[in-house]
Amino acid sequence: MPNISNRAQHMPPSPVRKLVPYALKAKQQGIKVYHLNIGQPDIETPETALNALKNIDLKVLEYALSEGNIEYRKALTEYYHTLGFSDLTPNNFIVTNGGSEALNFAISTLCDDGDEVIIPEPYYANYNGFTSTFNVNVVAVPSTIDTGFALPPIEEFEKKITEKTRAIVICNPGNPTGYLYTREELQQLAEIALKYDIVVISDEVYREYVYDGKQQISMLDFPELSENCIIIDSESKRYSMCGVRIGCMLTRSKKIHDAAMLFAQARLSPVLLGQIAATAAHQNDGAYIRAVREEYTHRRNVLVDLLNAIPGVICPKPRGAFYCVAELPVDDTEKFAQWLLEKYSLNKETIMVAPAGGFYSDPELGKKQVRIAYVLKEEDLKRSAEILKEALKKYREEFSL
Repeated sequence: MPNISNRAQHMPPSPVRKLVPYALKAKQQGIKVYHLNIGQPDIETPETALNALKNIDLKVLEYALSEGNIEYRKALTEYYHTLGFSDLTPNNFIVTNGGSEALNFAISTLCDDGDEVIIPEPYYANYNGFTSTFNVNVVAVPSTIDTGFALPPIEEFEKKITEKTRAIVICNPGNPTGYLYTREELQQLAEIALKYDIVVISDEVYREYVYDGKQQISMLDFPELSENCIIIDSESKRYSMCGVRIGCMLTRSKKIHDAAMLFAQARLSPVLLGQIAATAAHQNDGAYIRAVREEYTHRRNVLVDLLNAIPGVICPKPRGAFYCVAELPVDDTEKFAQWLLEKYSLNKETIMVAPAGGFYSDPELGKKQVRIAYVLKEEDLKRSAEILKEALKKYREEFSL
């Protein structure tokens, strides 16, 4: 038998996807599963993007440019100009195969084996995968549910900085918590990045979906970080087109950009068809974004209110993205999530949630928490909350909690 690399053996499993075999088995047994575990919206992709794919008039589906085709990078530039960043040009962007590749480029550009990135937790679980791929260590700074997962005190970040620290990674608004960072919190991060000459990698893929009249503040709003900031962006959640696999890495730093381009050239090119769809989606998208934001606001209100009405459940109301983290009155949400799929159904229906332990560097911190994505329509969210309420009763009885 061939040897498997240490890198592969230490690659962490996805907390979002590792329960999929149990869900598939439940479905084979005739049970309907409501998927609250994954950020795959049921919102329709913009018609402009779908039509662009249907009406492609190309004789050859050729390689795209390694940095991304100019038509799409111009569309990105115009989009960022509408956000107020008029200094940006197409040369600030490297188009990637989803935001995931953009994060890979950022980490591989900044870090060598054994280097460190600091991340407030809980954090997007795949950050573990990206860093593990490059033998980079995550140094976590815990946030807590009682503050709604606000940025931990900046002193806690400073305590973690060493000679191996290369970056601070944030997601704003956040996955899995939906927390929206304030300008004051981001200013603190900018100051500490400059003080220690490290980079802030700001994952802003949920930028459009913020609620309650709030506005997302980008790290681009801090021009003093021109050499110390990378923005990660993606079209997946903005336009409900996860399957096109198009995102970008954006920086004002020519040094960082030129280094990252070497990785972009090594992987040849981003997806051509995805760029065509994404370019079209950016055309006259205002009404689409407003309608989707309104829908997510309603879904959030419905779900979070129902969750907090369940005895023993604690769920802060998120200000952005389309996730929430809820604390449940159980002993172990990993065990509970599997039990939901293997042992429980209510009138042949059950739910699938993502245990939150996988969103922490120390799984014990999330042992009683789950991430729930409110990407389903209202009636499905209401039914899911009903199933959860009854399941918690049954589980607590069965295990004498």
